[in-house]
Amino acid sequence: MSTLIENTEKFVLNLFKEELPNTFVYHNFSHTHRVFKSTKEIIENSEINVKDAEVLMLAALLHDTGYTKRREGHEEESVKIATAYLKSQNVDKDTIDAVNQCIMATKFKDSPKTKLGEIIRDADSSHFGKDYFNEASEFLRKELELQSVKKYSPNEWLEENIEVLSKRHRYYSDYAIKQWEPIKSQNLIKLLKTKKKKKKKANKEKLKAKYKAQYKNESPERGIQTFYRVALRNHIKLSDIADTKANILLSVNAIIISVVLANLISKLDTNPYLTTPTVIFTLFSVVSMILSIIATRPNVTSGEFTKEDVENQDVNLTFFGNFHKMELKEFEWAISELLKDKNYVYTSLTKDLYFLGKVLDRKYRLLRITYTVFMIGIIISLISFGIAVYNNPGKSLQDVLEPENNSTSILSKEITESNYYWS
Repeated sequence: MSTLIENTEKFVLNLFKEELPNTFVYHNFSHTHRVFKSTKEIIENSEINVKDAEVLMLAALLHDTGYTKRREGHEEESVKIATAYLKSQNVDKDTIDAVNQCIMATKFKDSPKTKLGEIIRDADSSHFGKDYFNEASEFLRKELELQSVKKYSPNEWLEENIEVLSKRHRYYSDYAIKQWEPIKSQNLIKLLKTKKKKKKKANKEKLKAKYKAQYKNESPERGIQTFYRVALRNHIKLSDIADTKANILLSVNAIIISVVLANLISKLDTNPYLTTPTVIFTLFSVVSMILSIIATRPNVTSGEFTKEDVENQDVNLTFFGNFHKMELKEFEWAISELLKDKNYVYTSLTKDLYFLGKVLDRKYRLLRITYTVFMIGIIISLISFGIAVYNNPGKSLQDVLEPENNSTSILSKEITESNYYWS
């Protein structure tokens, strides 16, 4: 290797190191060195004189230096850099012109017009016929993305590579046609196989999605399951609400009765006119409590079934009250029989839904009666206390209940607490 070639290689290395942006992950010194190596490979296996060999190696080293200035039209910038550098090395004009002509031959869109141009073009695209084609191709895709030239998806880049290798690229030199064209064809075959696999996979996924959507639309199973799930959940939620309302009434009336027992009854011997209102007040509270208890009191069923009941589908195995006294093995057998018949499953769920509705109907009817009794009791009790106090003007209810130390009475405190619980 001549001194000029060695100095040029060092010049290009330092130029890329100092001025080439790091977004050039493909068009960097590695690519330049690869082209330089491929150029030497063609020269060594072709009949080329020393002068032309030097021109080709110089062009291989300098052909991408223009990327340090701009991407579009980098060939022209490379010619300017090469001219200035070679002049500084006292290279004759004919050699400089020949090097520049080879640099311009690397334009992919134009066909090379000279033998040297064909060689440098083949060397510049030698990676198409090399085993590292996929690696180099991915670096180029990443470079285009980093520099915001164009962002290719994997499928788009696959199509682009197939297009280039099959239609837009060709080798010109005899050596490249003999040595690199077969490997290029193998790389193209690999790309086509990859495309076929992806297309097959995409079609399979598309068909799978189509049948899945069709199954969802045509099969009522999903809708039926959703219906039972939502209906049963709503029934259970309504049952919880009913129990909560009953517990509220139970707590409020318990507080009211405790107030009556602690304060009013002890005063009845000295204030007999309060007896009737107190009895009415207590009576309605007790009735409200009893109705609340009845509304929340669970019904206990037999908890047993026979094999005939299961075989005739007369037992609802979704409700614990129908099997809680059975042995585990008998219950497991019954469940296995249930699961064998889809209609039996739906029948059991329907029965469960129906009887939950019946329970809710009973609870809410009792709750409505309870709230009505409680409301009427409050109204009648207040009227009774008002009439009693009115007919006995010498004493008021406050006088009767107020302790001698004039502190807040227990009745006021309890009534306040009852209002808190009621709210």
